[in-house]
Order: sequence, then structure tokens, then C-alpha cells
Amino acid sequence: MPLRHSNRRVLGVALSVCVACSALVTTATVLLRPVQQANRLLEKQRHVLAVAGLLEPGKSVEELSRRLDVRLVDLASGGFVELERPERFDERRAARNPALSIALPPERDIAGIKRRAKYARVYLVRNGAGDIETIVLPVHGSGLWSQLYGFLALEADANTVVGLSFYEYAETPGLGGELDNPEWKALWPGKQVYDEEGRPAIRLVRGPVKAWDPQARHQVDALSGATLTTRGIENLLRFWLGPDGFGPFLARIRDGEEDGPHDS
Repeated sequence: MPLRHSNRRVLGVALSVCVACSALVTTATVLLRPVQQANRLLEKQRHVLAVAGLLEPGKSVEELSRRLDVRLVDLASGGFVELERPERFDERRAARNPALSIALPPERDIAGIKRRAKYARVYLVRNGAGDIETIVLPVHGSGLWSQLYGFLALEADANTVVGLSFYEYAETPGLGGELDNPEWKALWPGKQVYDEEGRPAIRLVRGPVKAWDPQARHQVDALSGATLTTRGIENLLRFWLGPDGFGPFLARIRDGEEDGPHDS
């Protein structure tokens, strides 16, 4: 067989294999997408339950998630927005859509996120009487190397920390990566995020925090050797607790407007 015919046959076989493999990968991606989305949702619910202190041995995430009242908040007004299946709302995608987000000027963008979705989910844990016990807020912002995504849980007073946990980040292992260290996370419960005037007051300081300091209730030990990651965590918390974040919503909770007016 002439060499040129042999080469054509080899190229033809290789091309056929590539086309077949591409078709298989594309088909698998399409078919598995709903499963992947469901798994991501389940994993996020697990993190919400964990930061709220609701995980229990022997009980599934699906079962425990029934305690979560998932609502969508209009961040500008602090009121709830009615939307079918708010747990499916994608804040990241919305932040890229000019119709569903706002651009943040540099002087207000202390979290380094550039754009903020107009709406955000909150997870409310209620007692048997229907009263709020715990409020879980999604928070995110720039660290040293990555965007940090996590959840902040507050007590019903919308001020006292129940827990803080980050589930997605790419910080330096052993330094900024210590933000997921259980010992560091254990420093957060009981801290107060607002001062007497209702202003975000949480600070990460070079520890250990001095118990006798009147500001100790607003202070948490910084991550050792991770100055920029620490600064990023403090900034993103102060942003999401402020007027451009969940500040208006939490103010309504503190003022006794538990569910707040419903915005259309």
C-alpha cells in the first residue's frame, strides 16, 4: 500500500476516534449535569447545617434540611422576594448579569467582589413555634489567592455569632488555608458582629484576644502568618454585614420585623 494511503487511513481512524470520544464526553456531561447540580446543592446544604450546628449522626442532609426555611432577600431593602424554589437561585450567575446585579464602586467594594447580585438567599432555622433561632448568611470575598466562599451563622438577635465556615477557597496551606481549622473556627461562637450603634464591628487581631478588653466581644484571633487572608476575611464580613450586604435585612430582624415586608 502506498505510504500516502496508509497515512490517510491512520488520520481517518484517529479523527473518527476523536469524534466518537468527543460525542461520548458531551453526552455524559449533558446527562450527568442534573446529578452534579443536585450533588452541589446537597453539599452546600451540608455546610449550612454544619455552621448552624444542626448536623446529627445518623440523620441525612435531606432530613435535617427540612428545618431550613430558605428565603430570598432583596439586599437593597432587606425585604423578602417571592421566588419559586429560592434554594436554586444562583448568586454567582446573577452577579454576572447586569439586570440582576449592581456594580460596586471601589470605595464601597471592600470585599473585592466588583459586582453584587441584587438578591441573596438566607437560611432560617425556626423552633416549633415558628420563631427564628438561627440565621445563616452566605458570604464571599477576596482572600490572598482566591475568592473565599462561606457561611456566617448568627443567633436570633442578628448579632451573636453561632459559627463561621468557608467551603471554597484556594489559600496557602498551613497559612491562609487554616481558615478551615476547627480550632480557629471554635473562636467565633459568641462574638458580637455589631456595636451599640448597629455598625459592623468585627475585627481580626493579632492574638490572643485580651479577655479584659471591652472590644474583646468583637475580636477574633487573626490567622498566624496570613495577613492578607485575614484582612480579606475581615473585609468580606464587614461588607456583608454592612449596608451593601445583609445590613438592611439584619436591621429588620433586630427591630422585631422578623419576616419583614415582602417585596414584589
